[in-house]
Amino acid sequence: MFKALLEPFRHPRPEITLAEGKIGLATGRKPKSKAKDWSGTLKRIWDYLAKRKAKLALVLFMVVLSSMLSLLGPYLIGVAVDDFLEGAGGRPWSVFLIGLALVYIFNSLTSWLQNIWMIEIAQETVYRMRTELFSHLHKLPISFFNRRQQGEIMSRLTNDIENISSTFNSSAIQIFSSILTLVGTVSVMLWLSPILTLLTFIVVPLMAFGMRWITRRTGPLFKERQKNMGEFNGYIEETLSGQRIIKAFSQEERVITGFRERNERIMLSGYWAQAISGFIPKLMNGLNNLSFAIVAGVGGILAINGSITVGVIIVFVEYTRQFTRPLNDLANQWNSLLSAIAGAERVFEVLDEETEAKDEGAAKTLETVEGKVEFSEVSFSYDEAAETLQDISFVAKPGEMIALVGPTGAGKTTLIGLLSRFYNPHEGQITIDGHDITSIRRESLRGHMAFVLQDTFLFKGSIRDNIRYGRLDATDEEVEEAAKLANAHSFIMRMPDGYERMLATDGSGISQGQKQLLAIARAILADPAMLILDEATSSIDTVTEIKIQEGLQALMKGRTSFVIAHRLNTIRAADRILVLQGGHLLQQGSHEELLRQGGLYSELVAGGVK
Repeated sequence: MFKALLEPFRHPRPEITLAEGKIGLATGRKPKSKAKDWSGTLKRIWDYLAKRKAKLALVLFMVVLSSMLSLLGPYLIGVAVDDFLEGAGGRPWSVFLIGLALVYIFNSLTSWLQNIWMIEIAQETVYRMRTELFSHLHKLPISFFNRRQQGEIMSRLTNDIENISSTFNSSAIQIFSSILTLVGTVSVMLWLSPILTLLTFIVVPLMAFGMRWITRRTGPLFKERQKNMGEFNGYIEETLSGQRIIKAFSQEERVITGFRERNERIMLSGYWAQAISGFIPKLMNGLNNLSFAIVAGVGGILAINGSITVGVIIVFVEYTRQFTRPLNDLANQWNSLLSAIAGAERVFEVLDEETEAKDEGAAKTLETVEGKVEFSEVSFSYDEAAETLQDISFVAKPGEMIALVGPTGAGKTTLIGLLSRFYNPHEGQITIDGHDITSIRRESLRGHMAFVLQDTFLFKGSIRDNIRYGRLDATDEEVEEAAKLANAHSFIMRMPDGYERMLATDGSGISQGQKQLLAIARAILADPAMLILDEATSSIDTVTEIKIQEGLQALMKGRTSFVIAHRLNTIRAADRILVLQGGHLLQQGSHEELLRQGGLYSELVAGGVK
């Protein structure tokens, strides 16, 4: 057991691992992730702080003044002692007492001012950093969110930013003050007694070696802890969102076991990071006592020989403590600094993610859209392993309803993603009214589309505001008219407060079918030139679906519509049906034409297309 506990001290870079369900501390191996550039991270943090240079200059001035006052206090005490012992008698003790009182009062005042101003700088800095990160997230492509958990992203926006904020608030001033106090103390010590100063420096190499030995082990652990915390938050968010499925399949114990494993990862990495770094203040205190003993002993001998005065010894003993106190403060703040740097690296990692490809410089805005859509030999893949769509070609005339059918994984949703430029095709061309969609500004392109997706999302707010999300300038009457067309008006009016009923996040509190009805109303209100329905009626019962068909038909009239559906009565109404399988367009035509052709479509209809 003791051998296992001592194992982290034998290697410079411990790494937390989870193997076969067991948590352990593996050592002697290179970390899988590439080490980050700490100097580069600190420089980027400084770039944020530098935007408040004037206030920072005031803070630094107060730090300098505070450091000078902290050095002046012990010096006055030494002068007073020598004055008394040497029998000068010319200056009353009240002069020294008043002087000391003023020194410590002004020292407290400067410390208070520098802390207040630094807190203001810190809060404004993390405000900008948080805002920049949130804004950047909305510029990233859909693929970024597909490969990351929401909770893990949220952890960077909350926990990691908060670590930076805490360090700015509590550690930044302490670090500046400690460095200045250290420089000032050494300067005065050299002036008073070079010999005692050199003796004090005996402990410095020991301190440097100890700090280096410890921090080489704690740095990777603090990074690992931040990484584990992000994964932990992602797991919590996932399990809370999936409570219905977890309970339906009686997977509570498995989920709790997974939580326990991730919790143990955080505990283990946090334990070793704090335990190893906890040696720093203990090391400093021990070396501080050693330095004090050396100075007191040698100083006493020098005083007996008449080389220095007793007052100098008193001043020097206090300065010896002031020499090691900044080192102690730096050591105590080291944990926070490491944690903040690790958090900043995770924040900058997201900020360095490539944003969604910018619109071409000559990208145009389409004022009106007739709705002619053409795919010409379009191919696309999410990765290099296999193509998701291959050589897709078809033409949708203005006002046509195009139904997309095929087995799961055929590429139906991907085709819609390409049309709306969530992704760009690797080969081929997509045009709208003869314009290549890559030459159209994304905002303009999507502004002529309305989406009703399979996974309906509603925002926290009233039902009216959620429908109005389709067109923010719509009147209350237009909102209600859109709800009537979507057959949502009747169930809304049966609710307490009607359209003013407040919904929780993601619309919890109403059924999935009602959510989709609200999403359809939102699309109707948007009044788009093109409509995209991705299995929009998948969670609506047959009776309700029949009721909204008339509203959908009115909505789709005169608009080019792309519908992914599994129900025969929806597919039958399409002007053209595209049959996809394995990323290939196998068949296209009307319902009757495809039935006459036979093939996959006939099999789908016979085999259970509802």
